[in-house]
Amino acid sequence: MSGHSKWSTIKRKKEKTDGARAKVFTKIGRELAVAVREGGSADPASNSKLKDCIAKAKANNVPNENIERIIKKAAGDGSGENYETVTYEGYGPSGVAVIVETLTDNRNRTAGDVRHYFDKYGGNLGTTGCVSFMFNKKGVIVIEKEGLDEDVVMNDALEAGASDFQADTDVFEIYTEPEDFSGVRDDLEAKKYEFVSAEIEMVPDTYTTIDNEELVAKMNKLLEMLDDNDDVQNVWHNWEMPEEPDED
Repeated sequence: MSGHSKWSTIKRKKEKTDGARAKVFTKIGRELAVAVREGGSADPASNSKLKDCIAKAKANNVPNENIERIIKKAAGDGSGENYETVTYEGYGPSGVAVIVETLTDNRNRTAGDVRHYFDKYGGNLGTTGCVSFMFNKKGVIVIEKEGLDEDVVMNDALEAGASDFQADTDVFEIYTEPEDFSGVRDDLEAKKYEFVSAEIEMVPDTYTTIDNEELVAKMNKLLEMLDDNDDVQNVWHNWEMPEEPDED
């Protein structure tokens, strides 16, 4: 669950092993539970954050019965785990800007883990605000190109209120202002579009490249370790990731 909507990153997300998918399901389950508790309602019609989390869960192929079970449990479990949102910012190898969003029930454990990963793989954890100014919060909806007409999708997206539309090699990327995200997503969903991903993301203004193979390996390892940590929900960065060759 890292990066932004560059198709190379999304493709990695889709190709994850069953074990990694189970971890993604667990993280989204935690988000759903927190959305229920913070929003004070198990009804997505009156809890917009929960509605967005459900859409994200569906885009990640979380089964409906799992979603319903998590929501029901969270609604009836007022004394459940007390997770809080903590965001960390820092630099990876070659000055890559990294934002780490966590949901944790133990700040000290999470902070120690995140700092360790940055230190071990050639980066350093910074102070709040040190890199976030390089990113803009946007709604991002990704749809596979196959079988779709670009002009039709673009018109549907813009009519729904999207602020930008981009065609990549394999996908269409639709961008919205954060406050318009739910409406645009709902309109496109009503027109039977299926999403590779649909969520509020931190999209970088500019991108950083890494030319040194050793540093590329370290950056990949940093992202892998963050992704594997149960407390880490999302990792946003401005690394211009090298394209991975397609396997025939």
